[in-house]
Amino acid sequence: MLNSNAQQLTEVAQFGKNQPIGVTVAPKSNRLFVSFPNTEPYLYGLTEIKNGQRIAFPNTEWNKIDTAQTETHFVNVQDLYADGMNNLWVLDSAPGGGAAVIGDNKKKEGKFKLIKISLDDNKVQRIYDFDDLPKDQSALNDVCVDNSRQLAYLSDPGLHAIVVLDLNTGKSRIVLKDDKSTVVTAGFKLHLDGKDVIDQSGKPFTSNVNGIALTHDNQWFYFRAINQTKLYRIATEFLANVTLSDDDLSSKVETVAETGVCHGMIADSRGYIYLSNSVEHAIQYVKPNGEVKTLVQDNRLIWPDSFGIGTDGYLYLSASQMHRLPKYNNGQDKVEYPYRVYKVKLPK
Repeated sequence: MLNSNAQQLTEVAQFGKNQPIGVTVAPKSNRLFVSFPNTEPYLYGLTEIKNGQRIAFPNTEWNKIDTAQTETHFVNVQDLYADGMNNLWVLDSAPGGGAAVIGDNKKKEGKFKLIKISLDDNKVQRIYDFDDLPKDQSALNDVCVDNSRQLAYLSDPGLHAIVVLDLNTGKSRIVLKDDKSTVVTAGFKLHLDGKDVIDQSGKPFTSNVNGIALTHDNQWFYFRAINQTKLYRIATEFLANVTLSDDDLSSKVETVAETGVCHGMIADSRGYIYLSNSVEHAIQYVKPNGEVKTLVQDNRLIWPDSFGIGTDGYLYLSASQMHRLPKYNNGQDKVEYPYRVYKVKLPK
């Protein structure tokens, strides 16, 4: 299925059997960061990529698994977001067994924290611990940070909702819970590589609201579930308005476009929204007018998962190959090793 655009995809780094999940690029320095889940073989949870090599970030101590000192060690780094003020935001999310979309955490309650790291000195500035979320139901997945409003917006497929975190107070609000825009389409199964994505117990892969994106002007927040094909957005002024009810917010949600099966998203400075299309091994982008275009299509794009945009005009992305794991293939490992991160030139 390699098409004429295949040459646009360039390998940036490879990681053996360590599965890359989160990807982000610092908009001021073009520093590339990649995160990895706490699964074997574990090396580091958060890394900076320099000349194709992984460097533990912010240091090796944070990357040591320490179940007794989880406040100062990563548990399971899920997502990354580099903001325009030279901060790296690290979502450390290990949902409880009942809420986890991916993984097999046997504990009833999950562990969550959002870590703010200054890229000026690589020091941790603040940690948010989400004490007000139900730890047995939450599954915080992706994060975007709106410094203009001092808010973070997070997708929570476990709660079927968006979580709005006040960065000043540390308090969270759960919004759009069980809205049509945050839940799966009933009966929608992922069908990849010619078969449904179903685990060994016969349970289909399912994720409610998952991928999210924030425009550079902080005006629009885009979001969608994996198990549906519609892309939605809402103006951030409404998410920030604590007086609006869920019904009020629901009426403000706009349907943007029909797209393919999507896992991750990101916005560029023009307001283009880049998103994965796993079925077609492609990356698409949606223009502000709702027009959907294909950026690149390549057989190496196996479950493209997370994106970063560099100052060099490239889109960086991970290919996590989630559905190739033994869990979804009757115990057989069908991953094409090594895992890789790629880049592709942004459209003109």
